[in-house]
Amino acid sequence: MDVGKRLRQLREVKGLSQGDIERRSGLLRSYISRVEGGYTAPSLATLDKFSKALEVETYQLLFQGEGKPAAPKVADQVNLGKPVKRLVKCFESMSSTNRRLLMSMAEKLAKH
Repeated sequence: MDVGKRLRQLREVKGLSQGDIERRSGLLRSYISRVEGGYTAPSLATLDKFSKALEVETYQLLFQGEGKPAAPKVADQVNLGKPVKRLVKCFESMSSTNRRLLMSMAEKLAKH
């Protein structure tokens, strides 16, 4: 999936301009344009800023469709080992509140 196209699609559906996203997220409009154009890939922290500005869950930036996203195909195609596969399975079954909590904890741990 092209994240930039998905971001543009969500922004346009909500009737927002790139300037609106700039004001809501603190990201520069020129950066937003580069992401939407596919010239740069946002970090997870930046995706979180986009999701807050668009008022959607972060996973919705990476998932197009209705309902709960299907299980990631990466775990099936790559030998990630049992611990990682278990983590992916747990993440899939979490509520959005618990996903946000886990991501917040991971961000704090990554800063240290």
